[in-house]
Amino acid sequence: MDIALAVIGGTGVYRLAALEDVEARHVDTPYGAPSGPLRIGRLGEQRIAFLARHGEGHALPPHRVNYRANLHALKHIGAKRVLALNTVGGITDAYGPRVLACPDQLIDYTWGRESTFWDGEGEALHVDFGHPYSPMFRHKVLAAARVTGARVVDGGCYGATQGPRLETNAEIARMRRDGCDLVGMTGMPEAALARELGLEYACLAIVANWAAGCGDAQEITLAEVLDNVAAASAGLPELVAELARG
Repeated sequence: MDIALAVIGGTGVYRLAALEDVEARHVDTPYGAPSGPLRIGRLGEQRIAFLARHGEGHALPPHRVNYRANLHALKHIGAKRVLALNTVGGITDAYGPRVLACPDQLIDYTWGRESTFWDGEGEALHVDFGHPYSPMFRHKVLAAARVTGARVVDGGCYGATQGPRLETNAEIARMRRDGCDLVGMTGMPEAALARELGLEYACLAIVANWAAGCGDAQEITLAEVLDNVAAASAGLPELVAELARG
């Protein structure tokens, strides 16, 4: 049976509880080890692969994730479509805590990460990245949300920061001026690497908190973040199952 969909889980999403008949697949790649085992199982009649981006015990901070190994491993097992779940902070008014969003743009503020599969030999990879998320796949994500009744904000710009620390008020103010609606630490280079591999790739951003200086932002606690992620993620199994069928 083919892999209908691969899902990469972010902070607070370390497994897909609805998966049945799950097997763990350990994959070696030319780029080292992925963040953990690929969990492959059934969701309805479809075969789904799941990978916890930070490891299943959240041992990997954003700047230490082996994004190249993760994407290469998913392609190796036959995945063609990747839904990335990214836990983020909200900057603009429509993107408050517990919102699910499907951004259509991003700005990369990260540095020092392995951001390409090109190893210095042969022709350099110059992929078209004007639309960083696969437009047709994004439309399918939004269509699946409508079918299942999940409330997903269509569009927005994801600003990918280096981490692992959270941002200053001034940094978020700059990002707002740049046009960012969301801030997270794992959106890049993951999206660009997926494009290099020819994978369809879209993001569902799970807003866990207001970014610094935004909304009614107060001191952020891990407990609140995880509560908000759990609330925003409640409808994800149904959405993922519908998306896998499409």
